[in-house]
Amino acid sequence: MHILLIGNGGREHAIAWKLAHSSRLTRLSVAPGNPGTAREPKTTNITLDVTDIDAVTAFARDQQVALAVIGPEAPLVAGLADALRNVGIPTVGPGADGAALEGSKAHAKDFMSRHAIPTAAYGSFTSEEEALAMIESEGVPIVIKADGLAAGKGVVVAHDMHDARAAVRDMLSGARHGQAGHRVVIESFLPGEEASFIALIDGNTALPFATSQDHKARDEGDTGPNTGGMGAYSPAPVVTDAVHERVVKKILEPSLRGLREDGIDYRGFLYIGLMIDEVGEPRVIEYNVRLGDPETQPLLMRLDSDLVDLLEATAAGNLASVSADWSRDTAIGIVLAAGDYPAGSSRGAPLSGLDQIDAQECVIFHAGTAERDGQLVTNGGRILCVTATGIDLASAKNTADTAAAKVHFDGARYRRDIGHRALL
Repeated sequence: MHILLIGNGGREHAIAWKLAHSSRLTRLSVAPGNPGTAREPKTTNITLDVTDIDAVTAFARDQQVALAVIGPEAPLVAGLADALRNVGIPTVGPGADGAALEGSKAHAKDFMSRHAIPTAAYGSFTSEEEALAMIESEGVPIVIKADGLAAGKGVVVAHDMHDARAAVRDMLSGARHGQAGHRVVIESFLPGEEASFIALIDGNTALPFATSQDHKARDEGDTGPNTGGMGAYSPAPVVTDAVHERVVKKILEPSLRGLREDGIDYRGFLYIGLMIDEVGEPRVIEYNVRLGDPETQPLLMRLDSDLVDLLEATAAGNLASVSADWSRDTAIGIVLAAGDYPAGSSRGAPLSGLDQIDAQECVIFHAGTAERDGQLVTNGGRILCVTATGIDLASAKNTADTAAAKVHFDGARYRRDIGHRALL
């Protein structure tokens, strides 16, 4: 089977790594991929502009792709999945109508409200005056979000009025997130503990994946600016059996019903960012329309089932015929990022120490890397994700921490407390 995977980040390297384990895979083309995906068996990076929908669909048709998997959100919002399906390519990833759940936070909040899915109270604004009026009325803490795609960095949790006002002005002026901030969504602050709940959906059936918890704040102790994710682990103990049942009954199933009622044939991953309060009641923080990054890395380390089977069933609308089996081990991923991340990135700094890490103990997933004259160098904000498994979180974390300390590049930073909530 020839599979086409779209994307070039850590999520896509993890997907490629897992697909390469399948005996059903004969050829994996990753567009554009990264130096990590290029090193996986049966895998070739393809120089394709994934924003050029005609070029991607022509490649898939001409190269007899049997299944396409779209990793990042931007091509989904742009309608790449629709185009691939229109030329007969089975595809994992929602069409543009479903991808709007991530493409517009205002649209997502309206969807939740319309289908009685528990979430925070909110307002959406294009007027700075009206947005500031809501902040004055609600007080702090309060959450301000850029409406459009902002690479996981369009959220400000403001704990004082000055920061709240500044976030609104920066977003609506276009200074912070450009077109993504032409509208802002302002939400009541939800106390509790976050968790990530991811499911595959084939239009009629939802198959929950194992639970995980991401760490969005850049600095230890969950402080500092919001990022696309500094690390994750799976499973997330905060999602007890009782909480899991509530999420399925109150959020996942109503979300699937809502998609059908809205006439959306959603086939792909649905990521539900949750806030779980002190009595175990979950509410939705956000939807993403693809696997999370860095949650994907530890999740796929624990997946015992053949990922090809699961993805093929999703594209075919046949998820009810398969199941997902998970290792009892815990997995953790620790992101090594550029010193200026998320405000800045690192380009061209040599990477060293990877050859000192035992490949039997850790898998190093590439995110922001490039190859120059045979040397791996940095090429982004989040550079690598050091991922390990263990019989418990403490064991997995010790292995990953030890490995992360061996990797060096100029300005490297990583959090040494990933998983701290589960280790209390």
